[in-house]
Amino acid sequence: MADGREDFEAIRQIHTVLVLHFVDGMKQNDIAAALNLSASKVNRLIAQGRKLGMLRIAVESPFQRLVDIEKQLIEVAQLAAAIVTPTVAGSPDSTLQQVGRAAANQLLETLRDGDVIAITGGKAISALVENLQPERAFDVTVVPLTGGVQGKHYTDVNHLATRLAERLGGTSMLLHAPLFAESREQRDLLLDMASVREIFDLARKAAIALVGVGSIQTPGSSYYDLHPGLDPDREKLAASGAVGEFLAHLIRDDGTLADYPPNDRLVALAPSELGRCRSVMGVASGAEKVWPIRATLRGNYLKSLVVDEETANAVLSNAGSIRNVA
Repeated sequence: MADGREDFEAIRQIHTVLVLHFVDGMKQNDIAAALNLSASKVNRLIAQGRKLGMLRIAVESPFQRLVDIEKQLIEVAQLAAAIVTPTVAGSPDSTLQQVGRAAANQLLETLRDGDVIAITGGKAISALVENLQPERAFDVTVVPLTGGVQGKHYTDVNHLATRLAERLGGTSMLLHAPLFAESREQRDLLLDMASVREIFDLARKAAIALVGVGSIQTPGSSYYDLHPGLDPDREKLAASGAVGEFLAHLIRDDGTLADYPPNDRLVALAPSELGRCRSVMGVASGAEKVWPIRATLRGNYLKSLVVDEETANAVLSNAGSIRNVA
């Protein structure tokens, strides 16, 4: 049996292939088509699984504790899928990169030619994009879910959309509008522009939405990177009941939109508008993301979640409150 030093992503992929072949009875060619892999790679993964001792009476994983946490998340939050990666002790950046790799692999397993992918900005989505290693090109279109903020690579959603399309071999459509308008009236005018409306119409019915989950409570929270000129009023924030950020909207712990003025000036889809997407994958890691993740789950905004082990356990520590979603 492989020990904890075995590469998590390789082990997870082997485990998936073994389950599909030996438990679900799928043929190797069908597995290859379902996971966007070559038939020869599927054969190699099965051989590696045998060599590692993963194939017994039942298919087992050296990371069974993570598989168990995934099952809990799916049951408690009523998700279609969940992936939990190991937490790298003392290294939030390494943990984030591992979450990004897992999310990238999940995207490649579910992606189909002709899909529209809609994305937000954020460090987690940036990690996903930079860790993509597709084996072939995909005929896909990538569009932003929000207006952009220049200055940092992970806040510039147009930059991330372009990078994602380049890595997949697809095309991108850019949104030439700021994330925050100067007023609600200006926001409405921007949303009514034909070029903006076209992109948001595509995003509403995208096959896959890749979304970060943001924190607002810590001084270095990425929400404030989205609005460099924003001087947060902590009293107003507290009064609004906001606990996190989703699609740049501040949300309360029950997932509803907070009564906070910048929400009214956002050039972005509302969280509720993602309901038509085939898959809405949330990607996040870190203790500061626990309450924001819970809020997005209570709001029923996510269909799948990729997160690290410590964060997942913290989210589940108050599972009853997640189960009572609206």
